[in-house]
Amino acid sequence: MDSITTCFALGQPYHTIAYYSHLIPAAIILALSLFVLVQTKFSLMAKLFSSFGILLSLWLIGDVVLWTVSDYNIISFAWAPLDYINILFYLFGAYFFIVLVKGKDIGLWSKFALFALSLPPFYLTLTNQSIAIFDQTVCEAINNPFLTNYKLVIEGMAILIIIGVAAYYYRLSIKEKRQQIIWVMTGLLAFFLTFSSTEYIASITGIYEISLYSLFILPLFLGGIIYSITSFRMFQLKTFGTQLLVYILLIMIGSQFFFLESTTDKNLTIITFVLSVVFAYFLLRSARREIQARAKVEELALELAVSNNKLQDLDKLKTEFLSLASHQLRSPLTAIKGYASMLNEGTFGELGEKQSEAARRIYASAQGLVSLVEDLLNVSKIEQGGMKYEMTSTDLVPIVESLYNEMKIPASNKGLEFALVVPEDNTVMVTVDPLKMRQVFLNLVDNAIKYTPQGFVKLSLARKDDKVLFSVSDSGVGITAKTKERIFDKFMRGEGGKLDTGGSGLGLYLALEITKAHKGNIIIESAGQDKGSVFTVEIPST
Repeated sequence: MDSITTCFALGQPYHTIAYYSHLIPAAIILALSLFVLVQTKFSLMAKLFSSFGILLSLWLIGDVVLWTVSDYNIISFAWAPLDYINILFYLFGAYFFIVLVKGKDIGLWSKFALFALSLPPFYLTLTNQSIAIFDQTVCEAINNPFLTNYKLVIEGMAILIIIGVAAYYYRLSIKEKRQQIIWVMTGLLAFFLTFSSTEYIASITGIYEISLYSLFILPLFLGGIIYSITSFRMFQLKTFGTQLLVYILLIMIGSQFFFLESTTDKNLTIITFVLSVVFAYFLLRSARREIQARAKVEELALELAVSNNKLQDLDKLKTEFLSLASHQLRSPLTAIKGYASMLNEGTFGELGEKQSEAARRIYASAQGLVSLVEDLLNVSKIEQGGMKYEMTSTDLVPIVESLYNEMKIPASNKGLEFALVVPEDNTVMVTVDPLKMRQVFLNLVDNAIKYTPQGFVKLSLARKDDKVLFSVSDSGVGITAKTKERIFDKFMRGEGGKLDTGGSGLGLYLALEITKAHKGNIIIESAGQDKGSVFTVEIPST
C-alpha cells in the first residue's frame, strides 16, 4: 500500500466534518478580522483581534490539510508550525482581552514577556525540531515532547490571565462594560478550554479525531464576539457592520447544505436557516433603530454640550461684569453718601426743611445702592471661589443681642412684637467668621420685619445635640410650597416682594452660601401664604 493511499484511506471518513469544522469558521474569522481592521482604521484593539483571528484561521487551514490531503510531504510541512501558531493565537487572544477590558494597551515589560514566551516554539519550528518522528504507517507525526508540554503551559496561562483580568475589572466596570466582559470571556474560555482539553486528550490517547469535534465550539466564540460588536459597539461599527455580521452567520448556517447527506439533517438545517433569517430580520431592524436613536442622542448631546459651554462662558462674563461694575460703583456711591451726610449735618450751612428731606432721601438711596453693590460683589466672590472666611472661636450671644437691639427701632416703627430668647447660661460658642455669620442673621431678621405687616417677630438662639440653632419666626406673609423650592435662588423674591420692592433678591442666596461654607444649612418652615414662617440656621457647635 503506497503512502498516498494510506493517508487518503485514513482521513476519508472525516473529510466532511473537517471541511465544515475548519474552512467555514476560518473564512468567517478572516472576513470578520479584516472587516473590523479596515472599518476601525487599524485601531489597536482591531489589530489585536485581527492578529488573533488570522493566526486562528491559519491554524484551521493547516489542520484541515492534515485531515484531507493525501500527500505525506504536504502533511508534514503543514504539521510542523501548528504548535507554534497555536501558542501565538492563545497569546494574542489573551492580549486582545486585556486591552478590551482595560481600554488601553499593556506596558512595555508585559509586551516583552509575551514576546519572550513565543521564542522557544519559534526556535524549535525554525530549526525543524517541532516534529520528533513522522509515522507513515498511520500518517501521523509525533510532536516534540517539550513543545507539546510548553504549549499546554501557555494555553493554561492564557486561560488564567483571561479569568484573572475579567474578575479584577468586572467589579470596577459599569453595567454595559460588565456584560461585554462576560460575553467575550465566555466565548474565549469556551473555545480555549474545549480546544486545550481535547488537544490534551488526543495527544495522550492518540485518538486525534477528538480534536475535530472541539472546533464545533467556535460558533459560540463567534457568537460572543458578534454579539459584543453589535450590542456593545466593541469596535464602534455602524449599521453596515451589523448587517455584515448577520450575513456571515446566515452563510455559516446555509453552508451546511454542501456537507450534509442525511435528509433528516437537511430538513433540520432548513428549519434552522428559516428561523435564523426571521431572527436576522428583526435583529437588523432593531439594530438600525437603535443606531439611529443613538446617533440622534449623540447629536443632541453634542448640541447641548456646545450650548452649555456657551452658557458657561456667558455666565462667567456676567460674573466678571458684575464684579467690575460693582467695584466701579463703590467710589461714586461712597462720595454721594458722604456729601449727603455732610449736607444733613450742616457742614455746608443750614438747610431748609425741604432741602434736609431731599438730602436724607439721597443718603437713604445711596445706602440702598451700597448694600446692593456689596451683595453683587459677594455673589461674584462666591461664584469665582474668592470669598474668604476668617474662622475664630466666637460667642454668638453678643452678636445676636447686638442685632436685636439694632433692629428694635424698625420693628417698633411697624408696631411689631419683637422678642429674643437665648440660653440661660448666656454663652453659645462656635467656630465661625463672626462678620459673615452676623450678615446671615441680619438678613433673616431684616426680611422678617420687612415682610410682617403686623403681629410678631421672634428670635431665638439655642443648642440642640451637636448643633447651634438660630431661628427667626414671624406672623408675616408666609411662603408657598412652590416658592419654597426656589427661595434661595439668585434674584428670587417670594410673596414679600409685593410689600417691599426695594430688595435685590440676593440676600437669601448669600445667606445660604455663607451658611454652607460653615458646614451648616438653613431650614424653612411655613404653613403657606399669610401664615407666617420660620427660618432656622443650623451650624455645627464647637
